[in-house]
Amino acid sequence: MKKSMSWFVLVAAVVGATPVMAATNSGARAASSADLTGMPAVRERTQVNYEKYETRTSTKTYDQKDAKNLYYTQPANRSAVYRQYADGNANATVRTTRSETLRTELKRKYFLAHPFFQPLTGKFGSVTDLSYTMNSYDMAVSAYEGFGLSGESVANGKWDMGQFSIKEDFSYGITDKLAVLATLKYDISDYKFDWESSADDTMDDSGLNLAGLGLQWRFADTTDWIAMLAGYYQYQHDVSNNVVLELKGGYKVASSTIYGLLRGWYVDFDGNSYGNGIEGKNDDGNDSTLFLAYNTDVDSVFYVEGGLGVFSVLAEDWTLNFEALYGTYDWHDQLSLKAAIGWQPNDWFALNLYGKMAVYDSADDQDLQFWGTVYSEDNSTSTFRRVGTAKIDNYSEATVGLQAIFTF
Repeated sequence: MKKSMSWFVLVAAVVGATPVMAATNSGARAASSADLTGMPAVRERTQVNYEKYETRTSTKTYDQKDAKNLYYTQPANRSAVYRQYADGNANATVRTTRSETLRTELKRKYFLAHPFFQPLTGKFGSVTDLSYTMNSYDMAVSAYEGFGLSGESVANGKWDMGQFSIKEDFSYGITDKLAVLATLKYDISDYKFDWESSADDTMDDSGLNLAGLGLQWRFADTTDWIAMLAGYYQYQHDVSNNVVLELKGGYKVASSTIYGLLRGWYVDFDGNSYGNGIEGKNDDGNDSTLFLAYNTDVDSVFYVEGGLGVFSVLAEDWTLNFEALYGTYDWHDQLSLKAAIGWQPNDWFALNLYGKMAVYDSADDQDLQFWGTVYSEDNSTSTFRRVGTAKIDNYSEATVGLQAIFTF
């Protein structure tokens, strides 16, 4: 194939129709291997953290001794006046001691990188997320007769993807407990089938690929507990329509929040198959497509993931977040870990640096269908059909990102 192609998620009507190609977008999770560990567009930036900073309360007394044989007693009621009497003289002058009191002070700070953050009534929230995702896995493709990737019965290669994304989550607090969220995401991607014995197939792709709208409801927020329920609709350009539900609950311990989460996706595909694909021109100048199908003859799928996390305040301006997620995503299961460190110098701005990585993926050792465009000997006709089986190994996925978070 011609060397001017790129990778993207392909949703194809594999049976009886021309394949539909679409740029990848990690938001829906179903249609892309680029960001299978990522959260839906709302993500983990959706509520308020109440953090208490206190000074100890104490009372200190000072004795004023201007006579001999004086003694002082501390009354049972600490708010009462302290009295001093002369020995054996009930008519002695009553003297009071000075009392200096440090009162408890409560400072409430909204940590914008907190997993439960959302703007309060009449306030706006903005999360601008710049991220880079890397995804790769090895392939051993057993090609059928009539379709040779390198003139061999088995073609060894590697799928390799790099994707830079700009995502904006904009929210508004309808009440202190209810907020509305809108999301847009732009991707710039490089995709490659890197073959050992033949020329690589590559392609570039970019575009505004995700739009979403949702509601977040913080239905509990006490001294000890915090919980939220959220629902979102997302549209992936030329890929799918998605409905996402999310439930989070956390327990506050000292300067930390320990929380659990559960998410579910309903993904309605535009076509009936999804996976990784490249389209372009072959050596004869004809249109050609290579497609590694995650699943075929499927109009919709369900994804479910759950996990545990902890968010801690290290100092007044610094925060730390760890999260572990395990999910089942139709064709594979995955365990991923995420870590983030945040800096918030004031009440309205924060920076959050994060990284996440897949530490286990069931994609390894799976056999997936490999599809391609096959031309007749005279190049007069062509068909798009299954041409082989690809065995997957060494699946790898990682993301690094920086979030600029505002509330106003």
